[in-house]
Amino acid sequence: MRGDYNGIFLPKSRVSTNVLRKRRICTMFRLLYCIVETGSVSYARFFSSWIVMKLSLAELRREYSAHGLLEEEMDPNPLVQFKRWFEDILNSTIPEPNAMILATSTPDGVPSARVVLLKGFDERGYLFFTNYDSRKAQELALNPRAALLFYWPEVGRQVRIEGRVEKTSTQESEAYFRTRPRESRIGAWASKQSSVLPDRKSLEERFNQFNQRFPGEEIPLPPFWGGYRVVPHAYEFWQGRESRLHDRIAYVRRDHLWQMKRLSP
Repeated sequence: MRGDYNGIFLPKSRVSTNVLRKRRICTMFRLLYCIVETGSVSYARFFSSWIVMKLSLAELRREYSAHGLLEEEMDPNPLVQFKRWFEDILNSTIPEPNAMILATSTPDGVPSARVVLLKGFDERGYLFFTNYDSRKAQELALNPRAALLFYWPEVGRQVRIEGRVEKTSTQESEAYFRTRPRESRIGAWASKQSSVLPDRKSLEERFNQFNQRFPGEEIPLPPFWGGYRVVPHAYEFWQGRESRLHDRIAYVRRDHLWQMKRLSP
């Protein structure tokens, strides 16, 4: 049935073979054309660095895929294991390494998901910031549980985290808010996140209003804006392998101790 389907949801093998490969080839020829036509040193340098980046990521993926995940090499503390993987990603050329999918749900089980940015993690949990009037915040107020997903396709890895959610202190939210660019702080005031807008112009007008209200660098923390922390009770580390025989190592918290187990792919 999957092989005969000709709609949007193409099998992954068709997408990667017929589309992604053509796009990469077209990109390479465009860059080569620019180098030949302009004799540009900058184009040549960009092309060479682009090739090196692609090759290094491909080699990294092959290395991870060939080696896989072995229980004896996984840290007994999933936070330490996550830190290892995250540092590998930070040291690579992968864009937006801290992007993660945040899934929430209503009390009666209606789910929603969106991409947010991880802003910190430690033994207390995983930190992100948002508008407290947004849809996700409303769902978390009634059902303070969430799931996170980090997916790094360039190296064939993903991490799933599940746990309860708690708000950060006002002091912690203020400390982070001060580090944001000025325009982003103004934007936090201007946006009534998840509410319906009549048009784009009305949003830009609100931005200009708050830009005039706070003309300098001292922009206070909005009372409706702040942080959340996901406190994990379960992790899963996933490594892509050949023939779809992926490695899945899960951690579950039992009586303040982490138990490790392997899951079927």
